[in-house]
Amino acid sequence: MSLDAYRLLRPLIFRLSPETAHNLTFKGGRIAKGIPGAMALLEGLCQAGISSRAMDACGLHFPSPIGLGAGLDKGAEVLPLWKALGFGSVEIGTVTPKPQPGNPLPRLFRLPEESLILNRMGFNSEGAEVVAQRLKRRPKGLIVGGNIGKNKVTPEEKALDDYREAYRLIAPEVDYIALNISSPNTPGLRRLQAPEALAPLLGGMMQIRKEMGLESQPILVKLAPDLDGEELDAIVDVIAASGLSGIIATNTTLDRGIVSDINRDKVLSWGDGGLSGKGLKLKAREVQRRILQRIPPHLKLVACGGIGSAEDAKAAMQDGAAWVQVYSALIFEGPFLVRRMLKGM
Repeated sequence: MSLDAYRLLRPLIFRLSPETAHNLTFKGGRIAKGIPGAMALLEGLCQAGISSRAMDACGLHFPSPIGLGAGLDKGAEVLPLWKALGFGSVEIGTVTPKPQPGNPLPRLFRLPEESLILNRMGFNSEGAEVVAQRLKRRPKGLIVGGNIGKNKVTPEEKALDDYREAYRLIAPEVDYIALNISSPNTPGLRRLQAPEALAPLLGGMMQIRKEMGLESQPILVKLAPDLDGEELDAIVDVIAASGLSGIIATNTTLDRGIVSDINRDKVLSWGDGGLSGKGLKLKAREVQRRILQRIPPHLKLVACGGIGSAEDAKAAMQDGAAWVQVYSALIFEGPFLVRRMLKGM
């Protein structure tokens, strides 16, 4: 019944622009979390019959291996909602040190027939100070990661300053930090993945972690799916030598080849942006497998990109992923997605 209800509502929801639908969902989530008993009721509906899938990774205890990827709850606005839906972890952000509006509208597009999303949000963020204050009221029993990035106006050579500034505010309020150096929607950001730029960036982040006495807090880095094999190997070697805890693979792709021929012109007409969703799965898994073949045992991989079913999650974890993250699938499959995934696992 719950699945059928969402399928009935989805055509109505998808008549709204993606960002309008997003904003209405978050408004409803903010209202619901203020109603006594609402989250408990939702939790009962979404987690009925689910046995424990708790697991440990990176020194953290996760209620389940299904996480919500960065980009949906950028400002940590409705964390109780994600907990009620059954997510074991939520990665908030990307959070920039200073507030910024992101790119002009329209900047978010859906392709429901292929379960794909194109976004060029551009790190729209309320800023680290606002988000850090909100995180002080985070719910218990949910792993929260903080995904941080640089402001658009900050030149690449000053990127470390931005990551350190965001880290100072966000890190004390979250369980782990993710460094976003792979979004295609901030000019020049992906160049930070180059080994010669990445090594000093990671070194600077490990230093501030030590300065703040947070040596036990995991830091992970999120990579793009569009790196060729040799580039990826060199980047993974730098990460492995840095002392970081893990890699999140992958971010969105610029590859329009993941779209079917019949829909490619439509997607091309939307313009710039990164693609996520079902079509990214094979490309992301190739990257994940290559990383897993190269990393030392202490370095963990978080699988992200096209994951939307129990089978996808099981395949990623059988490959060697520590946990998985979903995003686009939640938009297309609805609030009972995590329940179905956990039951299937």
